[in-house]
Amino acid sequence: MYQAGYLKHFTEEVFLAIGCPEQEAKLAAQVLVSADLRGVDSHGIARLAGYVRLYDHGRLNPKPEIKVVYETPSTAVVDGDRGLGLVVAPKAMEVAMEKAEKVGSGWVSVRNSNHFGIAGYHAMLALEKEMIGWTMTNAAPLVTPTFSLEKLLGTNPVAVAVPALEEPPFVADFASTAVAYGKFEILQRKGLPAPLGWAQDAEGNATTDSNAVKSGGGLLPLGSDREHGSHKGYGLGAIVDIFSGVLSGANFGPWVPPFATAGFMNAQEGVGLGTGHFLGAMRIDGFRPAEEFKKDMDKWIRAFRGAKAVEGQKVLIPGDPEREAEADRFTNGIALLEPVVLSLDELAKRFNIPFENNL
Repeated sequence: MYQAGYLKHFTEEVFLAIGCPEQEAKLAAQVLVSADLRGVDSHGIARLAGYVRLYDHGRLNPKPEIKVVYETPSTAVVDGDRGLGLVVAPKAMEVAMEKAEKVGSGWVSVRNSNHFGIAGYHAMLALEKEMIGWTMTNAAPLVTPTFSLEKLLGTNPVAVAVPALEEPPFVADFASTAVAYGKFEILQRKGLPAPLGWAQDAEGNATTDSNAVKSGGGLLPLGSDREHGSHKGYGLGAIVDIFSGVLSGANFGPWVPPFATAGFMNAQEGVGLGTGHFLGAMRIDGFRPAEEFKKDMDKWIRAFRGAKAVEGQKVLIPGDPEREAEADRFTNGIALLEPVVLSLDELAKRFNIPFENNL
């Protein structure tokens, strides 16, 4: 068990060790550990070693010059200069929010970035400005579209954050696949099979092998198969890829460079620059008075949360599980699996940074 503050400090030290400026190391650590706090273990500190491997392979620039390369009053393209997506995405969201302040909404497509952690973190930045936040990103091709044997898309998540008045905000954050690949990594660390409907093998058959993607198979789109609506998950993932990659000039489809996961590291020659993201911010008062909207959001949330549910269950609002996890883990600490601890031990030895169980 580890305190969030301790993990954040350790993460900062690792990012500093590979050459990140202090403020960017702090921001990257904040984004990464926020995933652990919110219960999204697949995208938290378990990924830290992966970012270091990106640096080792020359694919990560620790001191990027992040800049706007094209813009209109409400839109922009940001070039991340191969920086940490954990840093590039929040800075791009700042651009989107600045534009929204001026003209009502701001939309930013990002190229030349890397894995940006949990999408929800970046969408939630807009809540501080009484705005609705949107974020999405393309990712390494681990996903087989409906009827395909080839991996052509990433898990390509979408997040939307909407403020309320008295109720906690609505925060939807989900992959366009049945599950994110990080869930497979957790099963692999535990030596467990995957539920049916998460992946297919190299021949296109449904499988419970949690290592299927490594052995020629692929992740399945949201819906799992055609009869259960996988074409909709495929379509959603395709939209994310086009907005994040084709629109910005980043790589897209099968050319998106891999993160340090699934046993893949070397990127093939691409069609664009790095990984792509898409971020947006909308001023509520660009549509109606913000106070009125937030009161109605309270009513919306209470209506759904108060719905009659099946025995032993309750209807949740997107963001509820993460908020409950955060309250618990901030107080009681974050549990890390042994393989994750071992990877952090290796980083600690490499960079001569103290690391030990602190709870």
